[in-house]
Amino acid sequence: MFTDFDAELYSWVRGGLLLLAVYHILIYFQNQKKLYLFYGLYLLGIFIYYAKHLFPLELGESIYHYINFPIHFLSFASFFTFVRVLLDMKVKLPKWDTYFNIGVKALIWTALLFLLIQFTLGYQYQVMLIKFVAPFLSILVIVALFKILAIKIPMAKYLFIGAISYILLNNITLLQEFLGKDFFLNLGVEPLFFSYLGASIQAVIFTLIIASRIKVIEETNKNAEVKLAFKFKELEELKMTALQSQMNPHFLFNSLNSINNFVLKNDVEKASDYITKFSRLIRVILKSSSSLTIPFSDEIGILSLYVKLEQMRITGGFEYVVNVDEEINLEAVKVPPLFLQPFIENSIWHGLAQIKGEKKICLKITKEEGSIRCVIIDNGIGINKAKKETHKKINRRKFFGTKATENRIRLLYKNSNVDVNILDISNEKTTGTKVEIVFPYIIKL
Repeated sequence: MFTDFDAELYSWVRGGLLLLAVYHILIYFQNQKKLYLFYGLYLLGIFIYYAKHLFPLELGESIYHYINFPIHFLSFASFFTFVRVLLDMKVKLPKWDTYFNIGVKALIWTALLFLLIQFTLGYQYQVMLIKFVAPFLSILVIVALFKILAIKIPMAKYLFIGAISYILLNNITLLQEFLGKDFFLNLGVEPLFFSYLGASIQAVIFTLIIASRIKVIEETNKNAEVKLAFKFKELEELKMTALQSQMNPHFLFNSLNSINNFVLKNDVEKASDYITKFSRLIRVILKSSSSLTIPFSDEIGILSLYVKLEQMRITGGFEYVVNVDEEINLEAVKVPPLFLQPFIENSIWHGLAQIKGEKKICLKITKEEGSIRCVIIDNGIGINKAKKETHKKINRRKFFGTKATENRIRLLYKNSNVDVNILDISNEKTTGTKVEIVFPYIIKL
């Protein structure tokens, strides 16, 4: 039974390995998770190695003289890549992840070397070389596995048990190169029996590990979906009321699109963070929307929340700097809600979004001769160029955004000492736009 490769025992092992390999590769094509691809390739490599005995003797030997050892090295390369992904080694063990990556490349090159030896020197030279390579490789693998064991998660322990079982039993099989095949046959077993046994133990353990990983992922996604569902419900309720507030509808629409994009990319954490910040901003806006004016300090706080959201949407983010004159009593100065937001929005999307490299917006608020001067400076492409590139879009946004804000300020202060200027400050060395808003410094306690 243990010496006949046509026995059901060996057939079941080969069939099981092939079935698991195909199953995991198909799962990869369904969800694009590399974990399944590399485990499937690893199992496929083991199956191909064992399938040698399904061919007639001469045909099997002629084929496997070329792929016998290379398929081993490629299988181990797939295995170590699978381990890197499974244990998230880039995060948990970045240094060893680098070593594993180097090891994977070394295994691939070693496979190519053995193939070259077969083409140039012959199979017997591969056998001679493997006697030196196999023990050395086994030691390195065992050291790596003990390092994996140091990761304080249950999955690492079971991964170690599965891998070490296959390696040790497979090395017993390799002893036939030193002891001869007859030594094992006299014991009543085929040398490859130990390799089959190790592969079976490992396949069972690894499959259970992946099943456990899938369960954890499903539970995490389920919890995340529940949280997102609650937040989306909350967001929808806030949206209905927000439409009646002073908020720019373009920003509301774009924010919902951003949330949708994060969800589509399966970036649940970022989507949740964005929704939390967005909900907080909506609450603050709704709280202030019932009033014609709010303290200037509240306006700056609202603007800060808004900018944090836009920093998440802009590629590479941008720097936002606020400087406020200490002589200004921000709590006592009243301003229209969100009167600065449209100007900041235009700086971001018509200025900063169009450039690469460092992006920056500066808001400077100063007191001068009975007035408050708000200056917004960005290093975007400049308003003149922006108008040329998107003329209709700029004008429309100005009509609903900056122009409406300008009218609100003038109405509040009855056109008394109110001035709004938008200047292109681009020159040969720099680009950008400067917005100046001046209104009376009136304290209302």
